[in-house]
Amino acid sequence: MRIAIVADAYPPMQSSAAVMLQDIAIEFRAQGHEPVVIIPAPDITDSVVRSIINGIEVLRVRCPSTKDINYFQRTLCELYMPFAMKRLLNKSDFLSVRLDGIVWYSPSIFHGPLIRALKKSHHCKSYLILRDIFPEWAADLGIMRRGITYRFFKAIERFQYSLADTIGVQTPANLQYFHKNQSIAPCQVEVLHNWFSVSESKECTISLSDCSLAGRKLFVYAGNMGKAQDIAPFFEVIATLDQSRDDVGFVFVGRGSEVESLSAEIIDRNLSNVLIFDEIHHSEIPGLYAQCDFGMVFLDSRHKTHNIPGKFISYMHYGLPVLACINEGNDLFDIINSESLGRVFFGVEAERVVSAVLEMVDDPNYVTEIPDNCRILAKDMYSSTIAVKQIAASLAV
Repeated sequence: MRIAIVADAYPPMQSSAAVMLQDIAIEFRAQGHEPVVIIPAPDITDSVVRSIINGIEVLRVRCPSTKDINYFQRTLCELYMPFAMKRLLNKSDFLSVRLDGIVWYSPSIFHGPLIRALKKSHHCKSYLILRDIFPEWAADLGIMRRGITYRFFKAIERFQYSLADTIGVQTPANLQYFHKNQSIAPCQVEVLHNWFSVSESKECTISLSDCSLAGRKLFVYAGNMGKAQDIAPFFEVIATLDQSRDDVGFVFVGRGSEVESLSAEIIDRNLSNVLIFDEIHHSEIPGLYAQCDFGMVFLDSRHKTHNIPGKFISYMHYGLPVLACINEGNDLFDIINSESLGRVFFGVEAERVVSAVLEMVDDPNYVTEIPDNCRILAKDMYSSTIAVKQIAASLAV
């Protein structure tokens, strides 16, 4: 099948979404399909730029930037984005070649007009990979009031769902959202687990053996540091351990709206057991993880929608037991406990989390048995091979 993959992230971008989409595109090709990735590109001058990246055809379509601007400007640009892409693709020869299926990734929630145009032109099925139930999570966290703006985004959300023949959500808990709101998505809704493809690269520009944390047992967090993660309360745990253990360290790698405040916290508290590094290329992640002992996951406790973060899956593939502070009801709680993958808590109760950190550092099972549990789960549940087979089967029906 010739399959269009529509998204707003793809390498050379460094986000987890970009890496996941490249993994799945490569796997589609490995399974005998012909993927073509379509993404907006604010940094090009031509209308459409075609390139081949790792054997995958990528179409970059000129659009205004939707990144690193204020919320109002971003909303306007994202609203305009699919219409601009539709117009420029119509002028190219892309639509003259038949598509057998359409896959699109959300976020963003604004791809609807482009998806509708592609479906109308090619009369094929579509699959929505839904990783972010927006605007629900923003309202849950108090970032957005349930007023006019919320209702506007709800209308965009409903339109997106109406275009899908199948929606793949991250966890069984997300199915409850659609069961409670059956009119919002008349199509089939199923669980499509996140995925990750293991890289053999071991090089990393971050050398932890040459920094102040050398020789310690290291907990690593690699990914976005924003409001949805709510990492700040965990710094009470870090501060407590800084006073009592000199063999434990914490490493944060990435970008996000909270990096500046977290860095200020380190200075204000004069913490010696934690470092924050800027985002690195995804090919360096294996080299980073090879220097660490445990992975960390954070999700704001106010979330009512649920997800399995890509970073958790990457930790599993590389055998890093996980320390997770998440929202109540998240499927990740049962997964970590039932599969013996580490320690997990609802929110951050500092005293209990400190005890868990010390248990993980001191228990030899976290060096022998538990890393194997992580790798086995990753192979059996969170692989791009499984994800592509599931999506392709849905498109072929």
